[in-house]
Amino acid sequence: MPLGNTLDVAVIGGGPGGLYAAALLARQGHRVQVWERNAPDDTFGFGVVLSDETLGGIERADTDVYEALGAEFVRWDDIDIVHRGRLHTSGGHGFAALGRRRLLHVLHARCTALGVTLRFRTPAPPADALAASHDLVVAADGVHSATRQSAAEHFRPTLTSGRCRYIWLAADFAFDAFRFEIAETEHGVMQLHAYPYAPDASTVIVEMREEVWRAAGLDLCDEAESADRCAKAFSEALRGRPLRGNRSAWTGFRTVVNERWSHGNTVLLGDAAHTAHFSIGSGTKLAVEDALALAEAVAAEPDVPAALAAYEAARRPAVASTQRAAAASMRWFEELAGYVDQPDRQFAFNLLTRSRRVTHGNLRLRDERFTRAVERDFGCPDDRTPPMFTPLTLRGLTLRNRVVVSPMDMYSAADGDGLPGDFHLVHLGARALGGAGLVMTEMVCVSPQGRITPGCTGLYTDAQAAAWRRIADFVHTSAPGTALGVQLGHSGRKGSTRLMWEGMDDPLPEGNWPVAAASPLPYRPGVSQVPRALDRRDLAAIRADFAAAAARAADCGFDLLELHCAHGYLLSGFLSPLANHREDAYGGPLENRLRFPLEVFDAVREVWPGDRPMTVRLSATDWAPGGTTAEDAVRIAAAFAAHGADAIDVSTGQVVPDEAPEFGRSYQTPYADRIRNALGVPVIAVGAISSWDDVNSLLLAGRADLCALGRPHLYDPHWTLHAAADQEYAGPAAPWPAPYRAGSRKPPTGKG
Repeated sequence: MPLGNTLDVAVIGGGPGGLYAAALLARQGHRVQVWERNAPDDTFGFGVVLSDETLGGIERADTDVYEALGAEFVRWDDIDIVHRGRLHTSGGHGFAALGRRRLLHVLHARCTALGVTLRFRTPAPPADALAASHDLVVAADGVHSATRQSAAEHFRPTLTSGRCRYIWLAADFAFDAFRFEIAETEHGVMQLHAYPYAPDASTVIVEMREEVWRAAGLDLCDEAESADRCAKAFSEALRGRPLRGNRSAWTGFRTVVNERWSHGNTVLLGDAAHTAHFSIGSGTKLAVEDALALAEAVAAEPDVPAALAAYEAARRPAVASTQRAAAASMRWFEELAGYVDQPDRQFAFNLLTRSRRVTHGNLRLRDERFTRAVERDFGCPDDRTPPMFTPLTLRGLTLRNRVVVSPMDMYSAADGDGLPGDFHLVHLGARALGGAGLVMTEMVCVSPQGRITPGCTGLYTDAQAAAWRRIADFVHTSAPGTALGVQLGHSGRKGSTRLMWEGMDDPLPEGNWPVAAASPLPYRPGVSQVPRALDRRDLAAIRADFAAAAARAADCGFDLLELHCAHGYLLSGFLSPLANHREDAYGGPLENRLRFPLEVFDAVREVWPGDRPMTVRLSATDWAPGGTTAEDAVRIAAAFAAHGADAIDVSTGQVVPDEAPEFGRSYQTPYADRIRNALGVPVIAVGAISSWDDVNSLLLAGRADLCALGRPHLYDPHWTLHAAADQEYAGPAAPWPAPYRAGSRKPPTGKG
């Protein structure tokens, strides 16, 4: 039906999202009916938090609702974090909350005033029946949506359970701020999330890992006993007062994602379409914003199909961003036990920035006093020095700042001889002049058979060593203070392939060399060459190749050496159970799969100068079922650290072609974070880190000691110097080369 006409609209579910959608559509003149199986006052939970952004959308769409809500809100600016008896307060955050029942009453009244038919205590007819008798069906029937389930083949939902249990409770007094408090009990770590929603009431959520919940016996408690025991666990925060429930039960959070949000004239809204963990306060916010977008699309588009397509196109990017932030926040709390030993102020900063939505930069704007204190604890020498421009010492090498130019294969060695040429001199020299503390080479291969492509560089001949020495001399002479690192590796089963831009991982059309690996498993079955399984003589020869390359690297003057044990290349192939199917001492359990990579590490460490650091790059997950897990990565990192690795460079994936990475901003950082805080070993974080604000945030939160950036340095060889200029830093950690000093200020732009 053209949307210039009045639509018959059915809304399934009388929660905030469904009611607000009903009100907005009725305001446009459509006939709207709402079915809600519960009574008007029945609701789960207590308070609702809405952001200023959401409130602005409500104000623009319906001032009556905005003004009615405004009279009910409790507002505050502070977040309190209590860690081992120490309270830290961060201000400037800005929250608004009200009781969930009050929100429903406001929406009930608005719907009634606009002529919406509200059917309480009445289950909705099946969605397909409503779709046959109505022009538009809005399914706002929650996380357990029957509508979604009945048409799962169309919506294609994915539901993922978290690792914690939580319960919604309430206290009959108002907290002064949004409060996070940690209880370290004999059973494990528990956490409290609490905020005021009325002058005399607060929402209190208690959460803990499933195993802690069971060990504490809370799985055997009813609502009253659960409330009582939670009150005792957090008696100081509650000032000895009790907690109460509201049909409260322990549950696990389920993340809902749907491939499609609409089917025919039926559309999903709110938790039926998507969920985001409560720790970023997003459920009601997302549902209300969905309602706003749906109403706008209905008003703007010529028919229902176009409106539903426009609604989904408008909302998907924002929802995906929120779900990524919520997933990061949820995982942070799931791994909370790994953070409790952090210094208390750093712990507080880590908590505040857990979702990556709050960063060092905007936290400085919100609360400069708190952020300056965190910076001082970190070691920033003064208020003018950002965290990224503090030095770090690894063994006998002191890096002047925390920025690393990540290893990036250039595939530009000429004539297949493995020689780095003028391209490499200019490429690495430009990045060294650009201010980074450490510039890494691409993966430099230890033998002709260990190359990925004919364009890969090597360190298996004296001529190659001489070419690398020329580059190292240039860096040390023309960019004094910049460290140059070499990454040594062997391609394994991913070798003998075309240059990246000619077909990444595709076999060479001619001139192939034989490849070898832990097991005779091709990287891409039916496409890649089947590798030869290495025997003990082969392993000894490869160990010798690595040691010889390392000795040459030392003579070249490299300041740091990294052993490449990631991305499915030879040593990574030994570590991953998906690539290593051996039945000898080098296969099977993780201890055996570690054996050869550790032997290579020991051989390299033996010839590498004792005062120069060694790092190891790992794939901390294979992003595939049955592969390396985050828990395995901690054990692997611990083994290399025990053998003398000075830092772990934490990457992920590229081990099997059918991986499913969770791409997003700094998406690999949680793996570096976990290794660092589990082992206390320095880590290099890498993977979609692109802003200096993110670098500062990761360092201050204790998630990384160094940050490696690849693509940003391809876009801008002077990324580090420009980051210094943008932050008005002109200290010794980012000196402009003398010939470039005239360019140390951003040129003026033309007038518009």
